[in-house]
Amino acid sequence: MPAPLARGLIVSCQAEGDSPFNTPASIAAFARAAEMGGAVAVRISGFENIRLVRESISLPIIGITKSEYLSGEILITGSLQDVEGILNAGATLVALDATERPRPGGITGIAMIGEVKKQFDVPLIADISTFEEGVEALEGGAEYAATTLSGYTASTGGAAAEEPDFKLIHELAMQFPGRVVAEGRIWTPEQAGHALNLGAHAVVVGTAITRPVEIVKRFVEALT
Repeated sequence: MPAPLARGLIVSCQAEGDSPFNTPASIAAFARAAEMGGAVAVRISGFENIRLVRESISLPIIGITKSEYLSGEILITGSLQDVEGILNAGATLVALDATERPRPGGITGIAMIGEVKKQFDVPLIADISTFEEGVEALEGGAEYAATTLSGYTASTGGAAAEEPDFKLIHELAMQFPGRVVAEGRIWTPEQAGHALNLGAHAVVVGTAITRPVEIVKRFVEALT
């Protein structure tokens, strides 16, 4: 059975590169704001960020790390050592890349789920890009599947898509009620609500809430 993750909004509190919010203190502030606003959980990247957020809020924390595939694509929670570090930092759940792409060590994301389950007693969220990956991940031991990577892998069109993958959300949710998390390119409350109406158990929103630089850019582009 899936681990307790309440139905509702999950806020992904992340900042990268030269963003002025790319500090543990800023990430913790975003997490506190998410809790105050009624989010049911937060998604946090990096051990130091997870530790400080754990000290700051009582919500469940979905922990991840980020590295790279050999192709340069982002790899979410790449190793068993990453999983251990995420748990030691205080995360409640761990999200990992569960796509068919082989990791640098040769193991696929689906196989990684099995390895994590052998060594750790932790609820897993499988970040997937296709329906087939979602089915395999949920049948292979993950408590939840998140549509995080749809549109961000070579097999799903790279980063070309602009809308959330509502079709994938609906198809997975119909087969696995209560176990699908909608994530990816959700910019408005209306899109988030539509994802829930399609059967998603929870919805992750990140950039539209916690990346002010990207929010400003969207307004600037609209005005020019």
